Amino acid sequence: MGCFDFSDTVLEHFMCPRNIGEMDDADSIGTIGEPDCGDALTIYVKVKDNVITDISFLVYGCVAAIATSSMTTQLAKGKTLEEAYQITEEDIVDALGGLPDYKLHCSVLGPGALKNAIDNYRSQAVDERGASC
Repeated sequence: MGCFDFSDTVLEHFMCPRNIGEMDDADSIGTIGEPDCGDALTIYVKVKDNVITDISFLVYGCVAAIATSSMTTQLAKGKTLEEAYQITEEDIVDALGGLPDYKLHCSVLGPGALKNAIDNYRSQAVDERGASC
């Protein structure tokens, strides 16, 4: 088991991840995982007119965790919140040209953190408008 188990696209996103880094002015942040005991991912989003205009991530994890996080941002950027919310692990794995079975669990990080960021954004929007009781 090694780098020969990964597609060229996975290795490319591992070696040159897209949209990596913290975003100081993010409209919302979503996190999943626990760095103390395994992989963890934080996704930052900027939203304008219900569209993800910018997105970045920080990840603690292996080759597959980095590649799937990078691909998640690629798939979500420019999408409406509703479209981005529908991105699945399968979408990410397919876009990467597959993952070895023993690394498929890494593909859940991206959609989970992205959904958390979207949920947090929507919660903030409700809070700003004022909750009705």
